[in-house]
Amino acid sequence: MKKNKTFSDLFNRSIAFKDNIRLQKLLITATLFLVIYGLLIIVSMPARYDLTVGRPSHRTIYAPRDFIDEYSTEQLREQAADAVPDVYDYNPAVLERALREIGVFFDRVVEIKDNPELGSDQKVEMVLREIPGDLPYSTAEALVAAERATLRDLQGRLNNTVQNVFEDGIKENEVDRAMRQISQEIALYPFSANLKRVAEIVIEPYVSKNMLYNAQATEEQREQARAEVEPVIILRNTLLVSEGEPVTDRQMAQLENLGLIRGQQADYLGYIGLFTLLLIIFVLVGIYINIFVNEVYKKPNLLTLMGLIFIITMIFAVAATYFSGYLIPVAIGVILITVMFGYKLAVIINLVLALMVGLITGGDFTFILVALAGGLVSIYAVTRLSQRSDLARAGFYVVVTNVAVIISTHLFFGNVSFEQDSLVNLGYSMAAGVGNGLLSAVVAIGMLPYLESLFGVTTSITLLELSNPNHPLLRQMLMKAPGTYYHSMMVSNLAEAAAEAVKADTLLARVGSYYHDIGKLKRPYFFSENQLSGENPHTKLSPNLSALIIGAHPKDGMEMGRKHKLPEDILDIAQQHHGTSMISFFYQQALENSEREKVSADKFRYEGPKPHSKEAAIIMLSDAVEAGVRSLSKPTSNRVETMIKRMIREKLEDGQLDQADLTLKELDQIAEAFVYIMSGIYHSRIEYPEKALKAELERNAAVK
Repeated sequence: MKKNKTFSDLFNRSIAFKDNIRLQKLLITATLFLVIYGLLIIVSMPARYDLTVGRPSHRTIYAPRDFIDEYSTEQLREQAADAVPDVYDYNPAVLERALREIGVFFDRVVEIKDNPELGSDQKVEMVLREIPGDLPYSTAEALVAAERATLRDLQGRLNNTVQNVFEDGIKENEVDRAMRQISQEIALYPFSANLKRVAEIVIEPYVSKNMLYNAQATEEQREQARAEVEPVIILRNTLLVSEGEPVTDRQMAQLENLGLIRGQQADYLGYIGLFTLLLIIFVLVGIYINIFVNEVYKKPNLLTLMGLIFIITMIFAVAATYFSGYLIPVAIGVILITVMFGYKLAVIINLVLALMVGLITGGDFTFILVALAGGLVSIYAVTRLSQRSDLARAGFYVVVTNVAVIISTHLFFGNVSFEQDSLVNLGYSMAAGVGNGLLSAVVAIGMLPYLESLFGVTTSITLLELSNPNHPLLRQMLMKAPGTYYHSMMVSNLAEAAAEAVKADTLLARVGSYYHDIGKLKRPYFFSENQLSGENPHTKLSPNLSALIIGAHPKDGMEMGRKHKLPEDILDIAQQHHGTSMISFFYQQALENSEREKVSADKFRYEGPKPHSKEAAIIMLSDAVEAGVRSLSKPTSNRVETMIKRMIREKLEDGQLDQADLTLKELDQIAEAFVYIMSGIYHSRIEYPEKALKAELERNAAVK
């Protein structure tokens, strides 16, 4: 009993999940997110290594992406900063003071010397007091005894020497050097030793530093020197550490920059960053799909298909990175999305796939640009698809675009020269770009039929193949029910024109019209357009039975279409093209034959359902209009237009268009399209007199 209850609970839950569209979409989105997140972790998050400086590496490690070698760059910056000399500010006051004191001393000596009131000994004593140092008496006597012109010459020479030495700059630790230089200059003066000694003693107290260290200016120049050093770039796949090689400080710093050392914060911060980035992308894409591609957003099976295509493209992208980033075939997913869902969804998917390429390749701009350009041109190539071979043309467009972008980026970044290595690298990149386009086309062509069949998606290629007159059902209809066949061709013309007028799917409307009446193949002779002999089998049947036979052809068409594996969109049209309309002829006949019994109108209606799409509703109206206008005895333009508008109004008032999402304005546009087509068919013709007609025929025969 307990087992039965458990089974019942599971069954009920499965039924509830099947009916809960919102839960299904949430589960599909979460699964897609986790799969993509896992792929990106494997590819874009680098492996971690347990290494120690000075100990041998157990692995050969290559750079997983381009990066800045901070260790080497910092060393070069410090070298540039160390090469910058200290900045000193020149202090002119030191020279001015020295020259002033020299002048004061010699003026005083001259004054003492020229004073007639003083004796020789007094003059010597006074000079000794003026000299700031120990000066021998004999030296002072020589100074007093010197000629005035000699003293002024000595003063001038000393001023020049002091000025030259001081203007060269005297730093704090260069005072002794400056004094030695002055002494060497004085030693060359053409004077006596006593006068030279006087000059040295006079200037010595005033020789001091006149260059003041400017710490702020020095640091600014060093920072400028650091900033001018270009960063050292380590390119992707550069060998960092060889197996068995002792790890150096520089190598360890490089590995830490890349986040390759186990135990770093990047272990979990990188995962969090990737998770957040992917979540933002999912939210933005979800908003876009909800607004611009709502029919995909509402159907879990279409979301699953879109996610599957995305994952398959990601797997090919991951595999391609082992050869070249230019080989990543983003166009696979973009082509499939465009063919199955249209260009609006393909544009956003192309953008997201280009972002994924950036994550996979470490943010390489050229790979992102190639992926984006190739995807966009593939959207253009397959937007107006007319046959399956057009997918191969899309691959060719991708090839040309990839090659052009690769050459352009190589020229822009200066990676092209006439050296052998450069040309080989360019050739390898171009070969990868060519392989990208060819691989995209081949895989898309191969996968498309399986995805169409698995998810029941009707693409333009499928519809074009179904429009082939040699299709078994169409050939069977032509042979067994020729009236129905030509009726379907007429309906297709009307439906296509109406669909174009209201911006519906013209191809689906045309092909759906071809197959909307295939149910009549089961009993073709019960339908008036196929009664070529004039015998009507309904004359021998009751109105109820006749209505039952006529009303069964939508259901028969759906069953026959399933047997021939027609797409769901075509089957829906075959089932819905009459909706729940009244089979009026046999209903009126039943009313006329009924005397006492009450006739139930419900028994004389098609089973339905009512049209759920614009295309199905358009084919319903086209079918009714074609049959109605064909029944007119004199189809003049006014009668045709009146008939068309009346029949559309009747369908609207009967509620047959309630679920078709057609506006009143669109119904007017459909009516105008019908009137234009039918007026062209039933336009008035000139009646030639019999003799004139006979003469015209004979003339045409003679020309031939």
